[in-house]
Amino acid sequence: MTVSVQTMPAPALLRTRVRSVPAVRHIARGALLSLAALLLGITAQLLFLSGVQERAAQHTAYDELRNALALGTAPVSQTDQQGRLLAPGTPVALIDIPSLSMRQVVLEGTDSGVMTDGPGHRRDTPMPGQAGTSVLMGRAAAYGGPFERLADLAEGDRFTVTTGQGAAKYQVVGVRRAGDPAPAPLASGQGRLVLATATGPSYMPGGILRVDADLVSAPFETPAAVIRPGTLPESEQPLARPSGVPWPLVMWLQALLVAAVAAVWTWHRWGRHQTWIVFAPVVAVLGLQVATRTTELLPNLM
Repeated sequence: MTVSVQTMPAPALLRTRVRSVPAVRHIARGALLSLAALLLGITAQLLFLSGVQERAAQHTAYDELRNALALGTAPVSQTDQQGRLLAPGTPVALIDIPSLSMRQVVLEGTDSGVMTDGPGHRRDTPMPGQAGTSVLMGRAAAYGGPFERLADLAEGDRFTVTTGQGAAKYQVVGVRRAGDPAPAPLASGQGRLVLATATGPSYMPGGILRVDADLVSAPFETPAAVIRPGTLPESEQPLARPSGVPWPLVMWLQALLVAAVAAVWTWHRWGRHQTWIVFAPVVAVLGLQVATRTTELLPNLM
C-alpha cells in the first residue's frame, strides 16, 4: 500500500515565508518605536513636565484650601467633620519658608501618588501646630522638587505653617542625615515639625535628610489620634514605592504597543507622511501617559 504525502507547492511556501518575515519586522519595529517613545516620555516627564504638573496641582490645591479656610471647614485632625479618615491628597496646610522662598500646599498622605502634587503630611502624626511631632515629606527633584533646598536651612531659621486652626510658628533646631543624633525628646504639651526629603544627587536618592523645627507659638488643641503611629503601609514610608500591581501602567503600555505596531504597518500601506500625521500625536500622548505612570512608581522622596 502506498501513502501519498501532499506537500505545499514551492511558490506557495515561498509566499508564506515572505509574508511572515514582514510581520516579524512590523512587530520588532513597533516594539522599538514603543521603547523610544517610552524613554523620551520618561525623560521629558521627569525633567520638565512633572514640574508643570505639580505647579498646576498646587494652584488647584491652594484654591481648595483657601476656600476651606474661609468657610472654617479645613481639616484639623486625621478625620473630616463626618468622622471619616481624610482622603489621600486632601489639602491640609500651607507651609511658608521665607529663607527658601518656598510656599507649598501640604496634602494628606505620603505615598508616591499623592506627592506628585506637592508635600505630604504623614497620616499617623499630629497636624502641624499641635502638640507632638508632626512629619511632612516632600520630593527633592521630580515634580518640582518642593523640598530640594531643605539642606540650606540653618539653626534659628523661622517659618510658618497655616492650618484650619491658624498659623503655627516654627524655629529650626537642626538638620540631620543618617547617623546624626536626634534632638532631645519633647516635653509634654510641646510641638515639633520634622521636614523630610531625599539626599544624594538629583533623581538618585541615597538617604533621608530631616530638618527638625520646634513649635515656638502656642500649640493648638490636639484631637485624639485615630491612626496609631507605626501602622501606615509600607508605601507611605520614606523612599517607598507604590505597592501592588500598577494596572494603569499595564493598560497604557498595551495601548502604546498596539499603536506603535499599527504605525509601522500603516507606514508600508499608506506612506510616510500620512503615518506621521495620524500616529505621531497618538504615540506621543500614549508615551506621555506611560511615562507619567512609570514615574509614579519611583521613590516618593525622589
